[in-house]
Amino acid sequence: MTHLLPFLLFAFVASITPGPTNLLAMSNSARFGLRATLPIIAGGCLASAGLVLAVGIGLGQTLLEVPVAAQLLGWAGALWLTYLGWQIAHAPAEVETDTHTAQPLSGWVAALMQLINPKPWTVALAVVSVFMASANAPAWLLALLFLLMAIPCMLLWAWLGMQAQARLNSPSQLRRFNQLMGLLLALSGWLGLLG
Repeated sequence: MTHLLPFLLFAFVASITPGPTNLLAMSNSARFGLRATLPIIAGGCLASAGLVLAVGIGLGQTLLEVPVAAQLLGWAGALWLTYLGWQIAHAPAEVETDTHTAQPLSGWVAALMQLINPKPWTVALAVVSVFMASANAPAWLLALLFLLMAIPCMLLWAWLGMQAQARLNSPSQLRRFNQLMGLLLALSGWLGLLG
């Protein structure tokens, strides 16, 4: 088990640091609550773990051999995150209690975001290149451990969103929060692409 400790530390840092999916969970929970955010958490975490597994069984080598594919993926991710950021920044400035007038984002959105965002691919490539051999663990085990680490980290981000919502006492404060989350989400995509 001690040979997995460096990987677990890496998985924790990769999952807890600000990123598009964490920001999406935070902004969604601030607007719709935790229950409506659970599909985003599930979709994002399962997609990240799926990437670790896919890269571990060989897809990572394909991306390294075809750098144009990685670049196209990065541009698509940055554009997608900009679109989602725009949607969040222009969301109505009230907490939604009537789910017929507005719908939270789905888990499929979070999963797609992971697939076209450069950060999860970079994380998956690091897992395989650095930790698969040193931890002497198969890709499926690293993917499972990554999933188990990512879930509580994203739940923490959702909790932070609920705490922020409880402190947003006016529509103008919620509007500024939505605008900040939208800007950070869009910026995270472009920084990931250019960084």
